[in-house]
Amino acid sequence: MSGRVLAVCVSGTDLLPLPGRRPGRSGIDKRPVDGRVAVGELGLDGDVQVNRKYHGGEGQAVYAYAQEDADWWAAELGRDLPPGRFGENLRTSGFDLTNAVLGERWAVGTALFEVTACRIPCANFERFWDVPRLVKRFTAQGASGAYLRVLQTGEVGAGDGVEVVARPDHGVTTGLLFRATTTQKHRIAEIAPALAHLPVKDQPKVAAKIDRLLAARA
Repeated sequence: MSGRVLAVCVSGTDLLPLPGRRPGRSGIDKRPVDGRVAVGELGLDGDVQVNRKYHGGEGQAVYAYAQEDADWWAAELGRDLPPGRFGENLRTSGFDLTNAVLGERWAVGTALFEVTACRIPCANFERFWDVPRLVKRFTAQGASGAYLRVLQTGEVGAGDGVEVVARPDHGVTTGLLFRATTTQKHRIAEIAPALAHLPVKDQPKVAAKIDRLLAARA
């Protein structure tokens, strides 16, 4: 499978202020940049991840969102949603990110990425868009995009192809993970075959949820 990068986006130093909140600012407001962008082990050059408890780190170094899903939201809300508006680093086109398999590997530019997780919407996302009940609406719609870890550093740029060069056969997708951690928590045991592909910080708590569910069913 293959797709394409339409835009590469970073937050830079102009962070979104969050009065009355801690840490008081957010890197969700990302903007497209020109030229080639260096990909480090923990993200793109120039990108800022403020609260790494929930965003960033080795398993959430880069976030991708599909143009096809952005188009759905643009029609739903009657507004333009240019690249970066979802807080994404890569705006992609050409394949369904909801059906991306955890652990599949993408070759983009000279970098290599691994799909690790879905994105769970937060209150800052709702504040950024200023759309009432956006978190609930985003959850109901279910197109979460995909978090990526960096397996090989390099450079990426708008226009680069996205080639899926490897895909595990366990069948656990970002869409399944999203449902199993939001509206269908009874399905969390289905994540077990892909547990090792999740962000390292999330593996113990997901494993514990699986163990509790299996124990309750025993």
